[in-house]
Amino acid sequence: MQTTARIKKTGKTFEILVDLDEALKFKQGEAGANINSAVLTEAIFHNIKSGEHASADVLEVEFGSADVLEVAGKIIKSGELVMPTEYLHKQQNQKYKQIIDFLVKNAVNPDGRPYTADRIMTVLKEAQVNVKNKPIESQITEILEQIQRIIPIKVETKSIKITIPAMHTGKAYGAVAEFKKSEEWLSNGDLIVNAEIPAGLVMDFYDKLNSFTHGSALTEEIKK
Repeated sequence: MQTTARIKKTGKTFEILVDLDEALKFKQGEAGANINSAVLTEAIFHNIKSGEHASADVLEVEFGSADVLEVAGKIIKSGELVMPTEYLHKQQNQKYKQIIDFLVKNAVNPDGRPYTADRIMTVLKEAQVNVKNKPIESQITEILEQIQRIIPIKVETKSIKITIPAMHTGKAYGAVAEFKKSEEWLSNGDLIVNAEIPAGLVMDFYDKLNSFTHGSALTEEIKK
């Protein structure tokens, strides 16, 4: 899918045409990302639609180079990628599917029976749930609160006590923040968090926590 990458500098707009998927890989620094695959134009433009080129002199002043690929890389990295409506709809549908799959596997009604995928989709739409473009675990609690206004639904959770060594609290805090019920900072800088985590996310949570702490975090499941 083709789209525009652009950036503004000192009142001037600089644009290029890119392959969206390849440009996203390059912008996010993914392994194997290739600027040659991302850039689809052989020049830098002030306005692609009108065909107005940016001169080499202007590029030198604004980017410190007139090399098209070098400048294009800076535009992709620091500028804006225009997201086509089709792409946004596709992303939204993928997120909805992930949420539905998770709730079908992990959520039940008061009788302990699972809901069907169709029923959950209907409720998501009825509740006008906005599934954000971020990991499921960071928004599942908010989504449940919204759909619980319409149907009685619950997800089995596990209570876990987590002790994070001081040297890793900066990176690991984000991984536990979405699930924390309480936190305590010790005098040595260690962090103790009591978290409530959906059972279906526990293994992924442990993997992420271990990656941030190099396996040094201590966890203890608290029986309810």
